[in-house]
Amino acid sequence: MGRGFPRVGSLVPADEVGDEDLRAALAGVMALAGVLEDQVRRLQDEVAAAAAETAAQRARADALADRVEQLARRLAKDSSNSSQPPSSDSPYGKKPKDRSLRQAAGRRPGKQPGAASSTLRQSPYPDRIVECGPARCAGCGADLSGQPPLAVRRRQVFEAVPPPPPAVTEYRVQSKACPCCGQVSAGTAPPGVTGRVQYGPGVHAVTALAACAHYLPVARAAALVRALSGVAVSAGFTAAVRGRAAVLLVPFMDRVRQLLRGAAVVHADETPARAAGRLRYVHVACTEFLTAMHTGDRTRESIDAGRVLPGCTGVIVRDGYAGYDHLTGALHAWCAAHGLRDLRAVHQSGPGEQSWAQDMAGVLLGARDAAAAARAGGETGLSDRQQHAIRAAYRAAVADGITANWTARTSARRDARTLALRFGRHEDMILRFTTGLDIAFTNNQAERDIRPVKVQQRTSGGTWRTLLGLADFAVVRSYLSTAAKWDITPLDALTRLFTTGPWLPPDAAPG
Repeated sequence: MGRGFPRVGSLVPADEVGDEDLRAALAGVMALAGVLEDQVRRLQDEVAAAAAETAAQRARADALADRVEQLARRLAKDSSNSSQPPSSDSPYGKKPKDRSLRQAAGRRPGKQPGAASSTLRQSPYPDRIVECGPARCAGCGADLSGQPPLAVRRRQVFEAVPPPPPAVTEYRVQSKACPCCGQVSAGTAPPGVTGRVQYGPGVHAVTALAACAHYLPVARAAALVRALSGVAVSAGFTAAVRGRAAVLLVPFMDRVRQLLRGAAVVHADETPARAAGRLRYVHVACTEFLTAMHTGDRTRESIDAGRVLPGCTGVIVRDGYAGYDHLTGALHAWCAAHGLRDLRAVHQSGPGEQSWAQDMAGVLLGARDAAAAARAGGETGLSDRQQHAIRAAYRAAVADGITANWTARTSARRDARTLALRFGRHEDMILRFTTGLDIAFTNNQAERDIRPVKVQQRTSGGTWRTLLGLADFAVVRSYLSTAAKWDITPLDALTRLFTTGPWLPPDAAPG
């Protein structure tokens, strides 16, 4: 051990050990204690470092597990449990049987009893008649060409015919000299006839029909017009006709905005659309009989630029986007279908832990059925007893959701807690449809009216070349959508637009 410390084999009696040996032995013990203390401290540091590394690895493992869970939930999202459109659903994945929030309506597929028939019927005035009589007797072979028919069975074939050549009208604007004073006076062409050669309003209407009502790219729309009408319009003319229509529709848009501002219930929505290489948005404000769309971004300024919602004093049916919160002049009703999809996603993430989501969905669907029954019975609203029962069950489900996820550790449970808190904060807006039977359960009206934007975008290669083209499309679609709601065909509405001016809705609703 230390210097001068006696070895075991050479021990001497204690009375012969000197002070020098004792001091050496004590120094050796202290040195050994120091070495042991250093080793203990080093081991403690190693244990602490190992514990910290273990904790870090556990944290990384938890983060990776949470990330995997988030990705799995993202992959599991479709139009049934999120706000994604049905067009985003994979065509290859097997859809679950319970993917739809709809309930069985008890109707068989196909035409419903009492619906208008579209069966092809015989014409009383055929363009061509072909007699198909027997030439000879099937028994003896005698000639039957001169014999009168005993019975006739009519069979008709409807066939498409090649388009006729376009009708060309020439207006000869004459100049004449007065025989008295010699003054030369010139005639005038009809209104709208301004060029040496031009297309008539019918060609404009058919071209706009192909490009705007059937969502075709301009080249394909021009080819279709050429094939069906015999008029060889160019792709440039087809692209420009949408802009000409939008200019003519200024009085229509002013009229529709005026009527929408006075409507009791207005649906609002927005959808992204790519134009000129950038992401834009198309906004819609509509009712069962009116549609007004405009373009912009997703800010409140763009929402107000439509000149409809800032003037509304009724009810605005919308989704949960906070960009509408500044519209305090109207009551707000949230689309319950969005809530049901969110509840489905939460319940799918943990059916055992998130049973409250299923309970809340049952509350919403039960309230929807109660409102439908009251509406069918001619009632003006739900009774106070029904209202109280719905809200009691609603609040109980919210409380269960908050309690079940209060100590959330995973992203799925944090999302569930956020959803439960959102249902608690916005109870009045979510249940607005129970306070007035004219308020829809969903925002499907706006979603249907704005869907053509996505259809046109897909058929046009995923983008508009210019923002002006997108804005013109939104205006023309507003016109066609509103006309269809009043049972006016697109071709009739467009023909009138290019002939005498736009059709204007007489009121907010028929009658």
